[in-house]
Order: sequence, then structure tokens, then C-alpha cells
Amino acid sequence: MTVNHHVRVYKSEEPLAREDQLAWKIAEVAADPVAVEPEVVDMIINRVIDNAAVAAASISRAPVSAARQQALDHPVSVSGAGATIFGCALERRTSPEWAAWANGVAVRELDYHDTFLAADYSHPGDNIPPILAVAQHVGSDGAALVRGIATGYEIQVDLVRAICLHEHKIDHVAHLGPSAAAGIGTLLGLAPEVIYQAVGQALHTTTATRQSRKGEISTWKAHAPAFAGKMAVEAVDRAMRGETSPSPIYEGEDGVIAWMLDGPGAAYEVPLPAPGEAKRGILDTYTKEHSAEYQAQAWIDLARKLHGAHPELLDPAAVESVVLHTSHHTHYVIGSGAGDPQKYDPTASRETLDHSIPYIFTVALQDGAWHHVDSYTPERAGRADTVALWNKVTTAEDAEWTRRYHSTDPNEKAFGGRVVITLTDGTEIVDEIAVADAHPLGARPFARADYIRKFRLLAEPVLEAAEIERFIELAERLPELTPAEVAQLSIVAKPGVLATAPAPKGLF
Repeated sequence: MTVNHHVRVYKSEEPLAREDQLAWKIAEVAADPVAVEPEVVDMIINRVIDNAAVAAASISRAPVSAARQQALDHPVSVSGAGATIFGCALERRTSPEWAAWANGVAVRELDYHDTFLAADYSHPGDNIPPILAVAQHVGSDGAALVRGIATGYEIQVDLVRAICLHEHKIDHVAHLGPSAAAGIGTLLGLAPEVIYQAVGQALHTTTATRQSRKGEISTWKAHAPAFAGKMAVEAVDRAMRGETSPSPIYEGEDGVIAWMLDGPGAAYEVPLPAPGEAKRGILDTYTKEHSAEYQAQAWIDLARKLHGAHPELLDPAAVESVVLHTSHHTHYVIGSGAGDPQKYDPTASRETLDHSIPYIFTVALQDGAWHHVDSYTPERAGRADTVALWNKVTTAEDAEWTRRYHSTDPNEKAFGGRVVITLTDGTEIVDEIAVADAHPLGARPFARADYIRKFRLLAEPVLEAAEIERFIELAERLPELTPAEVAQLSIVAKPGVLATAPAPKGLF
């Protein structure tokens, strides 16, 4: 059964054995050779397909192209075969840390892959690029890759369950660095001592503020998790060479908890699998049907429903106000409670608009649909009737929706809320939604066929039909893949596609 580990700050003179530190406990879980359960394997396959889908959709976007060019400017390191880069020919390799970087940006760019929300936020699919890159570089087989990904998901989910970063304005990738390092440790079969050092280094190098998700959101939002994955690869390399890390990294008097999180008096209960217990964290995560911040998923589904049921709402002149009663997080991070004027700015960046629930709800309500490109174009954001309705949409924190958001009971945990639309004639339209349609408890939970359909939809414009089938066939056999087949686990763009993307020059 799961074990809750009590984690607190220790003064320098207080004894804290290495074996009692959270980083060591994480390392022990990573080193535990427990078998991966069949339903976990199935979900890992789903998420490998999902990552490839969103990477394909973003393959020509400027941030992805810039990261890809950086990776292409670095040769394969001398001690391995190198790793593939999304979009490029399979024989075109780079060093694994740079593949983790380029592929991590491609996966994260459209905010369209999986999510887990608890005490903090996360996109656990961000673990896959660095773990896969190392697997390709060292020649791991599919079974080892599955074990590594299961660990990456487990550790990130467990940290997110217990330790809140965002209330201290620390970016959620601070949980990703340690989880990716742990996953690579499992992949390689490293000893707990080595994984422990890698976890500490990865955490120390990936703590940053949440300004990347505030105000005018920049392209760094997509780069931040890729940077964490790159740092995890480098941390494992250093640890394998015998280098050590700050210790205790979590509990130290000048450590992360004492100075970046809840302070010297803080204490957390971090749940981790007991020895011999299967790593099932991935089963509590959920992917996105729509390309937008996860708190927007359910609201898009509700807006689509209202579009069909109430055509009068499409005319801003008929609407007095739209109030989304929702959780604390939705109100203060992507709602009007953030106090960000950019969330109502028609000229705002795509990254800003996908963190504006007033904008997203407005467009989904007017269009009855959501598209990962068309819903974000400057022309769509600047449409006069959209701007008029958009400025009538606000959010309000509701204590019950906040409680449900933080509930540990999956049957009542909710990411939506209640909408109250007041028309100019005084009529009120009230409706609510708890979870997105694609959520495991939603109206249409995602299954393998949905992941494959999403991949086909996003990949068809940029991949040849034969390439789509090749990747699906390979991914569905993931635990059986030979090292040579793992080396082919990437997507190759149609001829000419990458040539349409910007190819910026830098230092490298």
C-alpha cells in the first residue's frame, strides 16, 4: 500500500539520515523493479501517441522550430547512438539532452497533452521526451522505456498531490525535474545512490518563478518543461559520474521548502508507493480534447452545449453579463481574478489567450467548437462581436467549486463550475459542468480509439499517411519493442514541411 512520508525542514544541526530524505525515498521508488501493470502499460501507450499528436500539430511553429534548430546544431555525444527529433529524418540524431529539449517544446507548445491537478498542477506527459531520448541514446528496449515512463508519471503525480508550488509563485516544472530524473534512473537500472543525487540536482536547477505564466505570457511557457527535462538528463549524467548534489535538497535549512515554499515550519505528507507496490500514478491523469489550459476543458464543453441550445447568446447585444462561478485556481489564474488586462486584449499572444477563460468561453460559445489553430488567430480574437461579448464575461470564486477542485475523492473532484448568463431582457440562463467530456468521469471518456483519432487529426496535415500508420503500429507494441524499434519511435514530417518553418540562427 501507499506510504505517506512526513517531510519537514531540519536545522543544520539536526540529524536527518539520507535514508529519511524525500529525495532518497523517491530514488528507492525509482529503483524498485516492480512490474508495470497491464492497464498502466496501455495508458503509457496512449500518452506516447498523444504526445506525438500534439508535437505534430506544433511542428512548424516558431518556438518549436527554434528548439529544433538548437538541437540540430549539436552533434550526437560520443558514448551513444543519439536520439531522434520530432519531424526530422530518423537517422538525423542529436545528443539526448538536446532531443529532450526540442521534443519537449514540441509536446508542450500547444498546451494540448495530458494533465494532473491536485495540490499543484502538472503535465506529466512532459516526462516522456527526456526518458525516450535517453532510451534511444543508450539502446534501451520497449520494456525498459515503459518502466521509466511509469516512474516519471508516478513521482510527478505524487509530488503534485502533496506539495503546492503555485501559491509561492514557483513554476510547476519544479516537480518535473525530479520526476524525469527518477524515470531515467529506472530506465537505466541505476542504484538508489545515483538516482538520489540526480533527483537533488534536477530539483535544484529547475526551480523558477511562475512569471512565465503571468501577464503577457511568452514562448518560454513551452520551453520551461523542456528545460526541466534537459536538466534531468544532465543531472543523471553528472550523478553517474559520481558528482553529488545539495543535500538535503527538500528538507535543508536553506533548502527548497524552507525558502521557496511553506517555510521553516512547513510539513508535508508525500504519498509514494511502498516497496513492491505497482506504480499506478498515470491512471489518475487525464488528457485534453481541446488545445487550452486544463481548467478550460470543461468550460469549452459547456459552451458548445449552450451554443446549440441557446442561439440567442451569440449576439452580444442580447447579453448583459456572463459570470463563471468556479474554483479559486480558475478564477485567479486564468480568470478575471488574475487582474491581468492581457486576458481581455484582442492582440494578446496565443499563450496568453489560452490562459484566458473569458476569451475561451466566448469563442467556444459563439463557434460551438474549438480548434487548436483557428480559435487563436488574431482575426478570430479581434472580431468585433467577440470582443463585445468577451468583455461581459467574468469569473467569481465559489467555495463549493474550490472544495471540489481540491477534493481527494476522484468521484467529486471537479474542474468546471456554474455559469449564470443574464440577458438584457432580464432572463437568466444557468447551467453547470463538473468535468470535461473527455475526463474519465465525463460524458465521453477518452479511450485508445480517441487518442488515435486525435493523432490522425493533428498529424494528417504534416505527416504522410504511411508515416502515421508506421508510428501507430510501433507505439501500440511499445512494451515489446526491440532497441532498434525504440530508436524509430518518432515522427517524420512530409517533405517540405520543416522548410516552411522559421530557421533562426543563434550561437550554436
